[in-house]
Amino acid sequence: MTTVILLTISNIFMTTAWYGHLKFRDKPLWIVILVSWGIAFIEYCFMVPANRWGYGQFNGAQLKTIQEVITIVVFCAFSVLYLKEELKWNYIVGFLFIIAAVFFVFKKW
Repeated sequence: MTTVILLTISNIFMTTAWYGHLKFRDKPLWIVILVSWGIAFIEYCFMVPANRWGYGQFNGAQLKTIQEVITIVVFCAFSVLYLKEELKWNYIVGFLFIIAAVFFVFKKW
């Protein structure tokens, strides 16, 4: 559970670093790059421990799959709440297909 919590926190910072600047298109690119790097540093402070502590409980493919699902969930919330974008039905269907990959990664074959 610690791994999932740390990955979630990490993804909140990652999404903010990658997409938060889109509301500040009037700012010079070099400034938003520096700010994004600063935010990404905080993201790494959560991501690296999450992966280190989670490895063993999960394998690498499982860690990446968990991270991707969390990224989709965080991005959906971010795009609706922060960017004020509509979450269209086709986006949801596409995201559900990605989330369906969890079955194949975690299934014991």
